[in-house]
Amino acid sequence: MPGMVAFGRRWGIASDDLVFPGSFELFVRVLWWIGTLALYTLHEGKFDCSGGRVLHSYLVVLLILLAFIILSLCAIVYVSAQGTITNPGPRRSIPVLVYVRAMLYVPELIWAILGAIWVSDDSQGCQPATHIGVGVLFVFDPLGSTHPGPQSQELLGVRDLESSQGSQLLSTARSVAVRVWESRLRLLCCCLPRDESHRAAFSSIAQLVSGFFSDTDLVPSDIAAGLALLHQEQDKMEQCRDPDEALSHSPSSPIAELEKATHCMQFAVAAYGWPMYVYSNPLTGACRLSRDCCKTQSAEYDIVGGDNMGCHFSSVLHSTGLQYRDFIYVSFHNQIYEIPFFVALDHKRAAVLVAIRGTLSLRDLLTDLSADCENLPVEGVSGACYAHKGMSQAASYICKKLLNDGILNQAFTIAPEYKLVITGHSLGGGTASLLAILLRSSFPTLQCYAFSPPGGLMSKALADFSKEFVVSVVLGKDLVPRLSYPNMEDLKRRILKMVSNCNKPKYRILLQGCWYELFGGEPDDFPTEMDNRRKEELNQPLLGEESLLIRSSSSYQGLASEESPVHGSHLPLYLPGRILHITEDGPARRSCFSQVRYRVEWSSETVFRSVLISPRMMADHMPDAVLLSLRSLTQDRPFNLCPSSFEEEIVLDHRSTIRLSSP
Repeated sequence: MPGMVAFGRRWGIASDDLVFPGSFELFVRVLWWIGTLALYTLHEGKFDCSGGRVLHSYLVVLLILLAFIILSLCAIVYVSAQGTITNPGPRRSIPVLVYVRAMLYVPELIWAILGAIWVSDDSQGCQPATHIGVGVLFVFDPLGSTHPGPQSQELLGVRDLESSQGSQLLSTARSVAVRVWESRLRLLCCCLPRDESHRAAFSSIAQLVSGFFSDTDLVPSDIAAGLALLHQEQDKMEQCRDPDEALSHSPSSPIAELEKATHCMQFAVAAYGWPMYVYSNPLTGACRLSRDCCKTQSAEYDIVGGDNMGCHFSSVLHSTGLQYRDFIYVSFHNQIYEIPFFVALDHKRAAVLVAIRGTLSLRDLLTDLSADCENLPVEGVSGACYAHKGMSQAASYICKKLLNDGILNQAFTIAPEYKLVITGHSLGGGTASLLAILLRSSFPTLQCYAFSPPGGLMSKALADFSKEFVVSVVLGKDLVPRLSYPNMEDLKRRILKMVSNCNKPKYRILLQGCWYELFGGEPDDFPTEMDNRRKEELNQPLLGEESLLIRSSSSYQGLASEESPVHGSHLPLYLPGRILHITEDGPARRSCFSQVRYRVEWSSETVFRSVLISPRMMADHMPDAVLLSLRSLTQDRPFNLCPSSFEEEIVLDHRSTIRLSSP
């Protein structure tokens, strides 16, 4: 449903968004009316004091005023619950009801002021209890008489779907959206310096964020309803779908790669420093670090920036189990496009290991969101070579540090027989993959393990090139490996399809969606608008979806289309290297204390070309969850292997808690 337009402005709510706020205010107003009636009944016959006639008249008028407010709210809630998202016809009377309700705020405010004046007048001769009761009940309005709450701001009016004035206002809003978002980013990042790199990042991110839904007339509640519908639709499809087939001719067994990946993941987690260590060891982590923090070790070790107290480095030592002498370089310097990393000698695996930190600061987030494409020419790679701008810049920064500052030279001078291994999680995983590509020509035997890397990372040519030396590890329905602009455009198209087809009112969609998310059950089989159409009309396109578009979109496809996302003006980006996909084996819903069974298999990048809606879409991205799943797949393996698929699939039991390595 298009957003309301009133008083020359578009609002972020629609005419069917008034059910819940209206019901809440109705509940409070009814309680208020009952309390006022009880107060009036309690003092019946006791209004003979000085000023009693005024009090009697005040309560009577207030009861009548509240009755009118309650009636208007009942009408608003009832009418707002009619129709569907794209069929506002039954809600045509909402504007009249809304403005009637808005006008009732005027006498309510006036009456509240009069009540406050009467209570504060000490010349009245009524009992103090009466003064206190009236003052508390009417001066301190639960909904805020003098500061109207969301209801008073929302009930401002609506526009028809065909309103040219609304379209003009939306067009004007789009033209200033970039500047608005840029101002918001500057305000949010007011503590950051205002240099050229930050200004360019703000501008790039503002264009990306403001332009995503600029071709639709959706309000936030429409998007929430679409996500609820899409989640249940995806769950229904998953129940009917055959298990995904593993790649049958993988160059190596998942078993061998899992052991290496589990080992490297410990370093990727350690790169997060003390916050992740304390989070993973809530009872003992702070005490262990407190013994080592504030110790001066700069004379022996090159700790660069961001770790004045030494807590980050202490947590790295505890998490990895390495000694001070094993570290070649440790940097916690953090700016936009410049992320922390460390270089250490991993004697257990005979490797010079470079671990890059994931997103942990506001500067890291700006690097993540700088999602424009940037050319990344690589010698020997045929085809277009481009990558995520923010991570490409971060990889170039680390590459220059490693080569120009002689860090890798120093490491291989100490251990010339060791091989180079690069690892990282999330932002660190994406940067590690691009860094591996940049260093491949100088170190042909290097290996990279990228955990939960972003989906919109590199071009197809670079992704194919990286399959020789990069392994990506993805857990479950993790959102980040599925994040790319084409995938988000596809998600928008699917949301438009779901909300335009469903013939249930929005409040029912949201209520049933919340119940499904909290308590599970079978996905609801929502009827569609097509169920009510005559047979001869079935070949005609529905107008609901197109009514939610305010201009033509290159990402838009028809209702019947189920093709892969179109790319429009945005270049397609892919996950790096070969992909190990870890999924839970068993029911989609389980109790918090039940054991989990995991399975792992080689997967294709096509599996990650759409966003999956799930309560675990963010939990599966957390580094501790990835480490937990990897350890469960490698510990006690001889006793828990699935006997039917030794080489291609592993299924193991594990308990639901685990702790990071400690010394």
